[in-house]
Amino acid sequence: MRLIFIGPPGSGKGTQTKLLAKRLGLAHYSTGDILRDAARLATPEGKQAQAYLAAGQLVPDDIVNDLIFAKFRGSDRPTRFVMDGYPRNLAQAQAFDRMLQRCNFDLDGVVFLVVADAEIVRRLSARWNCPNPQCKATYNMQSKPPQRNRTCDDCQTPLIQRDDDKVETARERLKIFHQLTDDLLAHYRKQDLVVDVPGIGDIETIYQNIVASLQQRKRD
Repeated sequence: MRLIFIGPPGSGKGTQTKLLAKRLGLAHYSTGDILRDAARLATPEGKQAQAYLAAGQLVPDDIVNDLIFAKFRGSDRPTRFVMDGYPRNLAQAQAFDRMLQRCNFDLDGVVFLVVADAEIVRRLSARWNCPNPQCKATYNMQSKPPQRNRTCDDCQTPLIQRDDDKVETARERLKIFHQLTDDLLAHYRKQDLVVDVPGIGDIETIYQNIVASLQQRKRD
């Protein structure tokens, strides 16, 4: 099985791709992990990527493509995989299409985890952190709230909310997501590859819905 996952930040995409990889024996490729590994190993592409990451900027398509394509070069390339965070835009998708054609690979599906924007903002803005450097506990005001209002259970330090977790930041992240992925989804819908799966519910329910949707697509 060869899959691409698309979903807004906070949709649970990373959790589901890892679960699919583990249960179905798929190679799991996360763009974030690949970029961080390349930066840590100080490869030429990694050094270039690190400069953009350090500045809080998106890494250019050509660098990301090179890092992804390196996984598919050689006789040991994966034949079964799930892509997490790649492609992120139409240009990357078109480049990935060409790479897959060279490998004689067809995609089995593009899973789109559907979660309303309001729910994504609620999820992303629910995270609070303990600023005590000896503690650094993390809380979620919906799923894992502290026992006392905005106070760390472990060290009683008042919790803070990082800029990345604030409502305004969450809305900006969603705006960027839609700008990048609307054309991306249209590209894959034209190929009849997209399966829309609600990203609401517990982890196992969402997983079973993904598997059922992919099986239905295969039958159709």
